[in-house]
Amino acid sequence: MSSLANILDNLTTEGELYKPLEDNSVRCHACGHRCLIREGKRGICQVRFNEGGKLRVPFGYVAGLHNDPIEKKPFSHVLPGANALTFGMLGCDYHCGYCQNWLTSQALRDPAADVSAQFISKITPQEIVKQAQRVKASVVVSSYNEPLITSEWAVAIFKEAKQAGLMCAYVSNGNNTPEVMEYLRPHLDAYKVDLKCMNDKNYRSLGGTLQNTLDGIKRARDLGLWVEVVTLVVPGFNDSNEELWEAARFLVGLSPDIPWHVTAFHKDYRMTSPDNTNPQALIRAAEIGREAGLRYVYAGNLPGHVGEYESTHCPKCGYQLVRRSGYFIERYRITEEGKCPKCGEKIAGLWHSNSSRS
Repeated sequence: MSSLANILDNLTTEGELYKPLEDNSVRCHACGHRCLIREGKRGICQVRFNEGGKLRVPFGYVAGLHNDPIEKKPFSHVLPGANALTFGMLGCDYHCGYCQNWLTSQALRDPAADVSAQFISKITPQEIVKQAQRVKASVVVSSYNEPLITSEWAVAIFKEAKQAGLMCAYVSNGNNTPEVMEYLRPHLDAYKVDLKCMNDKNYRSLGGTLQNTLDGIKRARDLGLWVEVVTLVVPGFNDSNEELWEAARFLVGLSPDIPWHVTAFHKDYRMTSPDNTNPQALIRAAEIGREAGLRYVYAGNLPGHVGEYESTHCPKCGYQLVRRSGYFIERYRITEEGKCPKCGEKIAGLWHSNSSRS
């Protein structure tokens, strides 16, 4: 066992998202893999493991804790301009070759990620919320690694955050289960999902399945969470017009009010052969989303090169409601009732002085 595994195994507690089985095996419910974990073994994520017939799960540390603009998550319809104190742990249930956070997500899977041991800091939920208050954050977000596999820790933090009047959000791959979403629901406001492609073979190459993600997006919406969806547009992987149309039509079928972010790929980790995504490809993807019927489409990661797709416009009259440059808000015109000030159209989202879900 690696020294990193020893460190992480000592920063655990008994999980709540599992079912004990015969012969000391357990069935984990934290993510869509639903791992059957024999005694002494680990789940696909590597950080949830069976010790004596009980599931041990990550607890009591962070491997990243940063105050970010909420737009960086990205959320464009959650308190624009707000500070989002964002925490992450180690581990993931996927193994995406282009992961930009691979040093944390691929811990215990890729030996090169063992250096992530130096990122670990012990901390309490109360200390995290105090830090959020110090930096005047309005939202506390679980991100950087896959938050589903560390949901017990997130809920411990979110309970404290809710008592302090803060919103709570997940930045997730969407590979969820009914059990984990019911567990999270009382403590969660917003849920961002990466819809990585619309091809199941390609999804499996990343470690997931397409249907689990589609079901996960719908499940979050059905539970009343505010949902935004991101697709990283990777040349030669998921950028065909047909596949982008399929993604957009799926989202429209759930709700035309779901914001869809199409973002730019750049060479990273193990995926260095495709070209970086150019602005024209992002604009093409965004135009497909809008033509399919989505009312709020954004193109990200290339500030200043995607025109109107950085900002929020009224879908009825076209008035510019939120002007953005990268992660910065230059103009905010949505009323306290969450409406367009020009035509009165209701704008879906969680807005300042209006926390109702649309």
